[in-house]
Amino acid sequence: MMPDEPGKSKLPENTKPARPLLLFDGDCSFCRYWVERWRSLTRGLVDFAPAQQEALRFQIPKEAWSRSVQLITPEGAIYAGAEAVFRTLAYVPGHGWQLAVYRHLPGARAATEAGYRLVAAHRDLFARLTTLAWDRDPEPSSFVLSRWVFLRLLGLVYLISFLSLRVQITGLAGARGIVPAGAFLRLVKNQLGSESYHLFPTLAWISATDASLKLLCSGGALLAVLVILGLVTGPALVLCWAFYLSILTVGRDFLSFQWDILLLEAGFLAIFLAPWRPLESPWQAGSSHPSKTVLWLLRWLLFRLIFLSGAVKLLSGDPNWRNLTALDYHYWTQPIPTPLAWYAAQLPPWFQKMSVVGVFIFEIGVPFLVLAPRRLRRAGAFLIIGFQLLIAFTGNYAFFNLLTIVLCLLLLDDALWGRWLPKQLVERISPERPAGRLAPVARRVRTALAVMILLISGTEMLTDFGLGGDVPGFVHEFVEWQAPFDFANSYGLFAVMTTRRLEIVVEGSNDGLTWRPYEFKYKPGELARRPPWVAPYQPRLDWQMWFAALGSYQQNRWFVNLMIRLLEGAPEVTALLEKNPFPNAPPHYIRALGFDYHFTDFAERRATGDWWRRDQKGYYFPVAALKAQ
Repeated sequence: MMPDEPGKSKLPENTKPARPLLLFDGDCSFCRYWVERWRSLTRGLVDFAPAQQEALRFQIPKEAWSRSVQLITPEGAIYAGAEAVFRTLAYVPGHGWQLAVYRHLPGARAATEAGYRLVAAHRDLFARLTTLAWDRDPEPSSFVLSRWVFLRLLGLVYLISFLSLRVQITGLAGARGIVPAGAFLRLVKNQLGSESYHLFPTLAWISATDASLKLLCSGGALLAVLVILGLVTGPALVLCWAFYLSILTVGRDFLSFQWDILLLEAGFLAIFLAPWRPLESPWQAGSSHPSKTVLWLLRWLLFRLIFLSGAVKLLSGDPNWRNLTALDYHYWTQPIPTPLAWYAAQLPPWFQKMSVVGVFIFEIGVPFLVLAPRRLRRAGAFLIIGFQLLIAFTGNYAFFNLLTIVLCLLLLDDALWGRWLPKQLVERISPERPAGRLAPVARRVRTALAVMILLISGTEMLTDFGLGGDVPGFVHEFVEWQAPFDFANSYGLFAVMTTRRLEIVVEGSNDGLTWRPYEFKYKPGELARRPPWVAPYQPRLDWQMWFAALGSYQQNRWFVNLMIRLLEGAPEVTALLEKNPFPNAPPHYIRALGFDYHFTDFAERRATGDWWRRDQKGYYFPVAALKAQ
């Protein structure tokens, strides 16, 4: 029981209740709804009674209890209004912070009491709004089943990402790869000394051989399977996060995508959401209540991801977003379109403009539903899931859409999952007892986690909106210190819309006269080749070629390494390609040409069978050869 202070009046000793007692207007539907909700939360720690029955016992006049609820404590103190509500909730584990804000934050007392009086004066209106926002069931939402589903699907995302990297890692970061991890770490260590371990956190410091990099991917995949099965979930998530951070650090350009840092941030928070039992069964993984603090941090992550994706489009000042023409270009200029993107690009301009309006609604308006009450939160989840499916239909964005959908599932409470999951499964997962009070250490850890995440993400958001100068210097220093670990990040896709598609075509030759092209597996090349379906797998080299085309090869040093590896005929790198025109021996010369690519239209495709048309624009990389030749 919480310590108390004297209230507005004191009671005689013989009238003091044995437990805290909240009196409410029994004729008020709004009051009855919230009392039932608080009764579920307090679970016997507080008694509730209609004031019509008990007010006389405590000598509380009708004009007082009809105006506001009255809390009578065992010490004989009486509290009314917002303070009575906050003191009632303070008996619930994890809810004491609301009373602390009321008592200690300047202006909070006056604001909340004014809000209480406003609601009390319009109870019928707020009763209808309550039903609209929370639905008719006053029982507080639980998320045991939600967590059970979320953790397993997060494990699936980890599995996809690790297996995707397993078949590419030696070509990307192996000893004869494009950006060799071992050489990079040696260079960093020589320049930065012991500081390099903090700035570049990776288990590859132990060993950066090809076998070690593959072991990180294979080990990560096995750990992800444990998460999916619900076995040693907490420790497995810690190692999944550490392994993925290790690969991201040495993968550099090829693991610099927003879904990579999104997976790290979601995976880090999931460590604190997961149950921690040494040998729990798959069913015990859901048998305790998840932390509400971590649930809200994951919702905050989802909010930032979607909201900032819309905000940066406006903050960038890009005229194509502001004049609603961005989608006139998007479908054919995005990194790896799907077949449906070709059809979407044929839609009329008016439809494309309406679609841009829809993008802003979904990315700027809908995210606020993530932070809303139950019914609105569910609507937000379904709207975001639908939006992500639309994106996935027209673009191959690796596991980004899947991971975003997985985050949305935490917005759906157990009442919904109980209708969709098999009854036997629900009964086995559901906890046998209500949530208890957290151990002091666990409370402190989650409080510290929340402070850290909010501090970092808040600073990042203020910086995105041009207000970073208002943040104290020591906060910026802390944000910079944690940056290598990606505990919290800034997000925002397609801030500026590209309006042309320059494709790089790499060619080799033995005589400098006859040139033969290297064909990539998934990026546009042959004009008649249909755009692929490849997500949630991510061909990292194909993706990075799109970014290279936005600049020059001097700005993309990894591209020079790619050309060297092709001249050397490195099998680890040629394995990343669809077609190696020099299978027996590498070419003597190599070059890269730039072409402007654009989707064909219906008439062109009927006439030629081509999905693309192109015009040559000159050299991207000049003719080069190895010095020995």
